[in-house]
Formats: sequence, C-alpha cells, structure tokens
Amino acid sequence: MVLNLAAYHFVAISDPDQLARQLQERFEAASLRGTALVTPEGINLFLAGEPEVLRGVVAWLREDARFAGLVVKWSESEQLPFKRLRVKRKREIISFRKDGLDPIGARAPAVDPTTLKRWLEQGRDDAGRDIVMVDTRNAQEVDYGTFEGALTLPIAKFTELPEALEPHREMLCDKTLVSFCTGGIRCEKAAIWMQQAGYTNVYQLDGGILGYFEQVGGYGYRDRCFVFDARVALDPALKPMGGS
Repeated sequence: MVLNLAAYHFVAISDPDQLARQLQERFEAASLRGTALVTPEGINLFLAGEPEVLRGVVAWLREDARFAGLVVKWSESEQLPFKRLRVKRKREIISFRKDGLDPIGARAPAVDPTTLKRWLEQGRDDAGRDIVMVDTRNAQEVDYGTFEGALTLPIAKFTELPEALEPHREMLCDKTLVSFCTGGIRCEKAAIWMQQAGYTNVYQLDGGILGYFEQVGGYGYRDRCFVFDARVALDPALKPMGGS
C-alpha cells in the first residue's frame, strides 16, 4: 500500500532556493515521488511513498516553525501515482497574477466541511442566506465532478477566473458564496480576491474537495474529483477511478 499526501501552507519563505535544496535532499533520501513547489509565499506538496516514511517526513517538516501548522490530506493507493520526484522553485504556489493579494496575512473566512454539509442539507447558511458554491477549477477538472448546482466557469486556467466570474456578480449579490477547489489553494486565493473585488458573504471551503471527502464524504457532490497524478480522479471515499 502506498500513502499519498496533498498539502500546502502559505507562509513567508525568505530562503526559497535553500529550502528547495533541503526538500530535494530529504525527499530523495526517503524515496518519495511527487511534486513539491517552493515559493516566497509558501509550499505546495503532492507526495507519495511508504506510509511510515512519508509520515516521518511530515513530522520532520513540522519541526520547522514555519510549517508547524501544516495541514495534510491523506489518501491511499495500490501503486505510486507519480513517476518521479520534482522539487520546483516558483513565484507563486498557484499563479493568479493579482497585485495586492496577500494569502499570508489576509486569509478569507473559511467554512469547515461539517458546517458546509449542514448548510447544504438545510439549503441555506445559518443566517438564512442562499448558498452558491463557486467552483474555481478549470473546465477539464469540472468535467470529472463538482458540487450539485455549483457555479462553474468556462476557464482553462486560474488567471481567467476574475473575468469569467464578473458577469455573475448581480446574481451572487446577497447570497453566501463558498469558493472551492481540489485541495484549498485556488479557493483560498479566489476568496481573498473576491472580497477585495467587492463580493460579499465570501467563504472558502477549508481543505477543498479532498478535505470535504476526508471529513464528511460526498454529500452534495456529484461524481469524482480530478487530481494531478496517475490516479486521475478520486471518489468520495478517496479511491481512484477503477481502483480500490
């Protein structure tokens, strides 16, 4: 059995090049495969390996005060879903190219999966407002599955989201907006931008779709969630397509 993790953490990194070298060395020594992005605004990890070894690497990471609060989403697979290890130095964890966006110091309000499930069950939030789930992923990912009734956008990349969302502004007025994505990065940035752009009652789904699956299952979600590895997509039990 192979253990997989998806994790990201927004935190100021003053030495991204040095950190990238450290991660490369540690991950190689642990025979891990996957992708690690290192940026001045934080890290983004998709890794797989032997369970105890991978958990040990996470414990090692959390010894660094910058990553003590690292939240990890776990899943299992029968085979390694990555062919190799790649540690990359990037400008942003996920490219959005919006000046003035500070995911380190200005996080938008988050709704946890248990609360969101309750909102979906009752058809409104605790203030009685209608809920609109805003899918921040691209059209290819959405094709594999999304929340029932979600607002999906005809975008090919994340940088196109602001322009694609604008025609819906009037419809979204006075509703509670919950941005969501695969693991939390895009919906976190999108929620911050939406607040700055004048959208009201904006939340992000804490931990994204994978966190929702892990904590409450698939209530209100249709089909599967696309992931960026050989498993292609996971069902609400975090099992791959055609796998167990």
